[in-house]
Order: sequence, then structure tokens, then C-alpha cells
Amino acid sequence: MRALIPLLLATCAWPVQACKPELPGAKSETVESTKYALAFRTQPEKIEIGQHFIVEFALCSKEGAAAPDSVRVDAHMPEHRHGMNYKTTVTSSGTGRYRAEGFMFHMPGRWEYTFEIRTGGATDRLTKSVVLQ
Repeated sequence: MRALIPLLLATCAWPVQACKPELPGAKSETVESTKYALAFRTQPEKIEIGQHFIVEFALCSKEGAAAPDSVRVDAHMPEHRHGMNYKTTVTSSGTGRYRAEGFMFHMPGRWEYTFEIRTGGATDRLTKSVVLQ
């Protein structure tokens, strides 16, 4: 039995291949859950209050996680308990890359992006904050 312990420990420590979402070009932010990894960036890079912008993102499923049935992204201000005045629309390129249009932050403060990934009736939520001044 003692001889099996190092073998079991080595098996448990075997590296799991991670998914790495990629957005070529400009810098991007990343956020992960136990099932998914996501990289995103805005166009334009500098968000201006009261100006529309786009969120581009790449998503990959980690080992054992199913590909998403649908993906949605929105933003809200947790401290103010309200969201945006506009609804976003997400389009897929079919290669794990997405484009969300319809964003506009109408006031300064902390905003929080929420990416919802739906698979088989379950929803994973990945969030990331940004502060506008």
C-alpha cells in the first residue's frame, strides 16, 4: 500500500491542460470559472461616459465542460443597484469568439460586466469590474 501512495499523488498532480482564450491584437482582460475561461476587450479601448462601445470576447471550455448553448453579457452598477439603459446583443463568429454591441455607461463609478454562459439548463456567471472616472 505504501508503494501506491507516491503513484496516487503523482496521478493527482498530473497537469490538466488549460484552455486559453485568445484575442489577437490589443490587450485584454481575463476572467475564469471552474468550467470556462474568457478574455475580453472593449472597442474603443478607453470607454467614455455617454458613448457607445463594443465588447469583444473569446471563450473556451475547460476540460470536461460542455460547449455553451448560449452566451450573454450585460453590465450594472452594484453600489447603485441599476444596470445600463441599453440592452446588448451578442453575435458569435462560430469559433469561440463573440461581439457584444449596445454598451453605454451613462455615469462614472464602478461597473461590473456579467458574462452568462448557459449549458444544458445551467448558467455560469463570470464577472469583472471596471471603474470609470
